[in-house]
Amino acid sequence: MSTSKTSLNRRQFLESTSSLGAALALPFLRTGTAFAQDLPADITSLSASQLSAAIRKRQVRCVEVMRAYLARIHRYNPVYNAIVSMVDDDELVRQAERADRALDEDEYWGWMHGMPHAVKDLANAKGLETSSGSRIFAGTIAEEDDLHIARMRAQGAIFIGKTNTPEFGLGSQSYNDVHGTTKCAYDPALTAGGSSGGAASGMASHMLPTADGSDMMGSLRNPAAFNNLIGFRPSQGRVPGLPSNDLYYQQLATDGPLGRNVEDTIRLLGTMAGYDSRAPLSLRDEIPAYDAFRQADFAGLRVGWMGDYEGYLATEPGLLDLCERSLEGISTHGVIVEDCMPAYDMARLWQTWLTLRHWALSSSKALYDDPETRKLLKPELIWEIEGGFDMSASRVAEAAIARADWYRALHELFERYDVLALPTAQVFPFSADLHWPKSINGRAMDTYHRWMEVVIGGTLAGLPVVNLPAGFDGRGRPMGMQFMGRMGHDREVLEFAMAYEAATDYLDQRPVLAESI
Repeated sequence: MSTSKTSLNRRQFLESTSSLGAALALPFLRTGTAFAQDLPADITSLSASQLSAAIRKRQVRCVEVMRAYLARIHRYNPVYNAIVSMVDDDELVRQAERADRALDEDEYWGWMHGMPHAVKDLANAKGLETSSGSRIFAGTIAEEDDLHIARMRAQGAIFIGKTNTPEFGLGSQSYNDVHGTTKCAYDPALTAGGSSGGAASGMASHMLPTADGSDMMGSLRNPAAFNNLIGFRPSQGRVPGLPSNDLYYQQLATDGPLGRNVEDTIRLLGTMAGYDSRAPLSLRDEIPAYDAFRQADFAGLRVGWMGDYEGYLATEPGLLDLCERSLEGISTHGVIVEDCMPAYDMARLWQTWLTLRHWALSSSKALYDDPETRKLLKPELIWEIEGGFDMSASRVAEAAIARADWYRALHELFERYDVLALPTAQVFPFSADLHWPKSINGRAMDTYHRWMEVVIGGTLAGLPVVNLPAGFDGRGRPMGMQFMGRMGHDREVLEFAMAYEAATDYLDQRPVLAESI
């Protein structure tokens, strides 16, 4: 066993290093490649923003960065299985050398210049495998980048491989028959969550500086909670989903960023987000640069705590208490926290979710109709496809109305509260050998995703939602809370997150990593 804690306290280090914004304002440093004295010996302990500044200021070479991350991956990835479909080490070092030569010639690609990055295995990165965790597509090499991946490449990221995900991203447990199971960074006996489980585990274990993910049913939020990270689901349309066959109707999933801290999350969102005319429903307003963000003033800020919807949701004992203690902590900084409940039938919301999710996944019916591919599908996808059989137009229309009513119910709450809060999950991280919890606190779960019902509210409303760490239970298992804001107010939600991060110390508790199980 070895610790991944840095030699410097996280807050002290943040104060002792220059900000990325200041670094970008400086001219190139033409002398030497030695570390500045205030840089830690382990490159991988730098946040993505600190690493970017160090590369930009020539305090560290891209080759050194690549070799440090590859050494850490080879040391820990056999246990945690976060990164899959790796590019050959020698090729990655050659790409890092090219990044260094570009800097030597005063050619700067962007804030991710020379930084190693692994792409979620549901997204396409040109030249890399996109298996989607499916035996059907294992070995498929992407011919083009998806839009948000192309934007990261344009900022200088070096793609080292993919991050693991459940088959087709279904279920919040990152296991599949192609690449195996991803483990929680805080305990490799537990699940990392999903579907961005590989991204979260890889980043929490410092095998990656930052990570992209996607979220339909909490897939950015849940793994962030299970690995003590920041996970941000943007407002619907903030990050255009291209390429896509459907530009209008399927508005449940979105791509988004995860980060070791809020600053990294904001910077990656700024790269991924932005209007594209090929996506007619993408938002036209822009996310400003990080330096324009200001920590929210907690004094008098109102948080509506929805908890378990007055007992509607089954939750593991101790989980709500943990979240409420965290809310009590920020209340000492002036935040006003009140219990609240949407004026809505929560059972209706679940049925709305089932209808729209079955409908969204009906596009996979061709795989179901072919006997050869059907036998390779996980049972959960077969269930979803069959749930869409004989789906009537009136049923979809009723679900659309119910979804709109849900948005209106939350909109009414936002007349009284600045932010609405919920737990991010209904259970703590569970055994990595368990596909999904069959019961919670004695209540049976009737579907493979019922235990994640708590996340559907943010998805169906299309609101910006950030997972922020809420602490650890007695067994050291992480948990997080969802904080959601008004539609399109992504900046305000993230500025709240900045204040929350400053008022808490949960991110200081890094995992003790195992080199074997």
